[in-house]
Amino acid sequence: MSELEMAAADVWATGVSPGRYPTEFLRPRLDELGVVAANRLLAVPDGSKVLIGGAVTHRQRPATASGVTFINLEDETGMVNVVCSVGLWRRYRRIAQGAPALLIRGRVQNAEGVVSVVAEHLQRMDLRMASKSRDFR
Repeated sequence: MSELEMAAADVWATGVSPGRYPTEFLRPRLDELGVVAANRLLAVPDGSKVLIGGAVTHRQRPATASGVTFINLEDETGMVNVVCSVGLWRRYRRIAQGAPALLIRGRVQNAEGVVSVVAEHLQRMDLRMASKSRDFR
């Protein structure tokens, strides 16, 4: 197994990797694409367009959220909360529900030290790992 495959297997089996996180192996390519790492989002001004990427750790649709779905993405630097409107979820439903990792283009909501991204476009990202997200719990 390659280092990437080992890290992906660790994350799949245990939810963590004691060595390197799978996105770390892809960081040079992600940087070329302009993907902003989770730990850099606090420095991005509110309302800015960004591209983020990572493994989906969970998907949630609380009854009180009027159909809005929340996705949590994780890269090697941290986690990002993503807000998906009803219309976006409908448009990207297959990818949104099934992809173990995503590239998401959206707008930053940065207020009082809390950052989230309002999704505008979803794309599958290959991390060579099976989905093990905690969905709709």
